[in-house]
Amino acid sequence: MRRPDGLQKLLYLVILALSIYILYKGIHILVSTPAGQQAVLAGNIQRFLEDAAIRTWAPGYTATIEEKGKDSIASGLSRQIIPTYSYLADGQAEAETAEEMIAPETTAQEAATAQEAATEKEAATEKEATTEEEAETEKEATTEGTVVPETEQGESRAEQSEYGTEQSEYGTEQGESRAEQSESEPERSMEAFSTGLSHTLMEQLEDFDYLLSNYYTVDGGTTADAELLDAEKLLGTDLRLEKHPEVPQILIYHTHSQEAFADSREGYVEDTIVGMGETLAEILEKEYGYSVIHDTGVYDLVDGVLDRSTAYDYARDAVKKILEEYPSIEVIIDLHRDGVEGEKFVTEIDGKPTSRIMFFNGISRNSQNEPLTWLQNPYIEQNLAFSLQMQLAAQEKYPGFTRNIYLKAERFNLHLRPRSVLIEAGTQLNTVEEERNAMAPIAEVLDTVLSGK
Repeated sequence: MRRPDGLQKLLYLVILALSIYILYKGIHILVSTPAGQQAVLAGNIQRFLEDAAIRTWAPGYTATIEEKGKDSIASGLSRQIIPTYSYLADGQAEAETAEEMIAPETTAQEAATAQEAATEKEAATEKEATTEEEAETEKEATTEGTVVPETEQGESRAEQSEYGTEQSEYGTEQGESRAEQSESEPERSMEAFSTGLSHTLMEQLEDFDYLLSNYYTVDGGTTADAELLDAEKLLGTDLRLEKHPEVPQILIYHTHSQEAFADSREGYVEDTIVGMGETLAEILEKEYGYSVIHDTGVYDLVDGVLDRSTAYDYARDAVKKILEEYPSIEVIIDLHRDGVEGEKFVTEIDGKPTSRIMFFNGISRNSQNEPLTWLQNPYIEQNLAFSLQMQLAAQEKYPGFTRNIYLKAERFNLHLRPRSVLIEAGTQLNTVEEERNAMAPIAEVLDTVLSGK
């Protein structure tokens, strides 16, 4: 057998040295950076190391991130050569199954509520002056009848990831100025939601670790820090709505209209999530005096085949048209049914079995605490304020009715109005009766925040 000559030995030593260096570098990054420490706590080490490795060895990936999604020659080559490049650059993993596209939460994900926050600061909020980058984005925004730009096309890819879980402002994407949009934004007020809370509870909520652990579940692909989840700021946002029953003020729609329940009858729309939306709309109108538009459009069927990968694109286009026709709409609810394997969420309210619900926020930022510039949402703060205020109202009126608020990296069309929320009601294992029983408590919680009662 031929022994390795001097050159081969040298090559072996070089390979060994490189391997040790890469291992050392990865461990160093993991234990010395806030993002790395958070990845450990969130159980998201694999994705963090993938991202760090690609950033180190693939300049095209870094170039794409830093150039806000504008592909360079290097990034184009990287997409062809490196299998995980698109996965990381687009900020998504492929959906495991069509059913998983509705369910962001699993038992393992619940454990992420105990993660520590990164201390890095997010970009300026929507109330600050528009930066040159935002101005450039607005110039590229879609106008009616034009082709969807790259930033919009990226949304369908990113949002099919796990909401691929199953998974607006009057027209940021229609080129309106920030000054015009601000007219529809809720203001902060001394008489806002926080004044109705006890001093003890407010002190607890102002403790970021307490707030995060008790009220939120953070998806492994995103990051929530103390600046984002500032209880005083979120609860000080005035979301009260001056009621005008003569014009529509609330829109309910369903990105995933085909979601049904354990005992749903095939072919009966009233036994699906769309039927639950109709029930919710009726309660809001008859018992609380709101004028509600219930959109029953189908966005997750393409030529009769279930396709949730583009449902958010189709739904977004439809919602925009509704908002153009009814600019008085100030509240948008995307009502879903969650899909968690082997899980059924049920409680009892007024002696009735009732599906538990979950408020869901897309916060447009990744696990490195970086904003997803191709999925901008100027209303992240108002969306978060909306879900947190409803969570606290539900906790007071119906303890055990809500699960933790779920935070995920993408946007999920929550950028179309300040008071936008995605609600998950029950799972595929809940019954139609349990789901329908949940609509009245949802309506009451919603009215509590909108009326300020």
